[in-house]
Amino acid sequence: MALQRIDASPKSGQIGIVHLGLGAFHRAHQAVYLERYRQRSGDSEWGVCSANLRSSVGLVDGLRDANYRYQVAEYADSDTLTLREIGVIEETLFSGCDSSGNSSGNSSGNSSGNRAGNWGRDREALLARMAAVDTRIVTLTVTEKGYFLNPASGELRLEDPMIIGDIASPQQPRTALGLLVEALARRHAAGIAPFTVLSCDNMPDNGKRTRQAVVQLAEQRDVALASWIADKVAFPCSMVDRIVPAMTDVDFERLAALGANDPNAVVSEAFTQWVVEDNFPMGRPNWEAEGVEMVADVAPFETMKLRILNGSHSLLAYLGALAGIETVFDGVNHAGLRALLRRYMLEEAAPTLKMPEGIDLAAYADSLLARFANDSLRHRLQQIAMDGSQKLPQRWLSGVLERSAVGLSSPCLALGMAAWIRYTDGEDLQGNRYPIDDPMAKRFAELHQTHGGNSTELINAFLAVDDVVPAVLAANQPFVDEVLSAYQVLTTDGLSGALAALNSKK
Repeated sequence: MALQRIDASPKSGQIGIVHLGLGAFHRAHQAVYLERYRQRSGDSEWGVCSANLRSSVGLVDGLRDANYRYQVAEYADSDTLTLREIGVIEETLFSGCDSSGNSSGNSSGNSSGNRAGNWGRDREALLARMAAVDTRIVTLTVTEKGYFLNPASGELRLEDPMIIGDIASPQQPRTALGLLVEALARRHAAGIAPFTVLSCDNMPDNGKRTRQAVVQLAEQRDVALASWIADKVAFPCSMVDRIVPAMTDVDFERLAALGANDPNAVVSEAFTQWVVEDNFPMGRPNWEAEGVEMVADVAPFETMKLRILNGSHSLLAYLGALAGIETVFDGVNHAGLRALLRRYMLEEAAPTLKMPEGIDLAAYADSLLARFANDSLRHRLQQIAMDGSQKLPQRWLSGVLERSAVGLSSPCLALGMAAWIRYTDGEDLQGNRYPIDDPMAKRFAELHQTHGGNSTELINAFLAVDDVVPAVLAANQPFVDEVLSAYQVLTTDGLSGALAALNSKK
């Protein structure tokens, strides 16, 4: 194996960025860019305080015990690896609970337990850090559901128990949105200019949607504060791209064999991309030096990635998982699924995109298929399948709407919707059960229980869930019929039958 080792830069003790969402993606993406920037420029002002807002205190304490250093294993393929030590994180904090608001078990792969007393343990320290004058940027990777937005309308879900809790006790926030509002309120009261809020999650117009969520929550507290946030706080949009699978025992064993016995390590592909709207009134690192594309408008790149890469990932996840396929690598090496992905990318997704001159979407599609085929990444389809209710409106349904508006069908995504609906029943086509990890899992289970014996009723019931499916699409009878037909073929004839039926429509 061709192995390159890169040591971390020295610690500076200076923190200019607070990050909300101390997960694998942050550690393998934004932190890597900042580490590379610090090493090459010597600029030590942009150290990071990373906070875990959810259920795992073990990772926070594990990084603290390791002097905030960890390894990122970047695989180009099974024979080419860069082992990069990251030291740009200067502090880790825990202010978390799970999505239902309860302290719960560990999800980080570390062994430290989470007692109820850990809930909100470092919340005040985190708020103080966010309110500090030296903090100029707050970045987020809290996943789509962490913004508490209705996936179809984009409005803040004021009826969510977590949001209700933040409205009732704004000085003791439990969500990322609540933390932002409280920290900004403190800065406003102290006469300190606001930090820039940079969402790094896979949402269309993620900066605009973050702004809307924060302002709507602030309005429940203080209209004047909400107006100040709307007028003075910058919420640039961004697009992030790097495949970062969840760590497995095999990954840890492979790294240990290379001398990297690190419980906080993460594995990623070598490829990485970051496109950011250049709107940082309080200043920013010179990210361009590390290949970050600082642009006036992120939207074309964001939509391209969401529809082509993420949309393909979701197609592969639901169809592959139903067929008992475990990983992206295995799925893309299934000839029928690989052909489906390329057809979807070029025939359904690409025609909906308006890209700057010089962007070759066919070449982009081929590069994605090559990335999916990286044999060193064990990217589990079940991981990608999580939170479908939050992801599919922007990955699939926005494109279906555009196509249907001009009289075009979307047979690949009709099959995808059928697979997603079948997947939410929690059982693959071979009868193997699995858990459904989705904020709406209970509602979906009730739909299956009520309508599972009648495929027409089931499809109509799912497409009537207006938190996910736009009403105009649910009323589009040709699309409804296409999803129903695909569902019936998939459930009776399996994956091969569904793909054959789809190919007959070319």
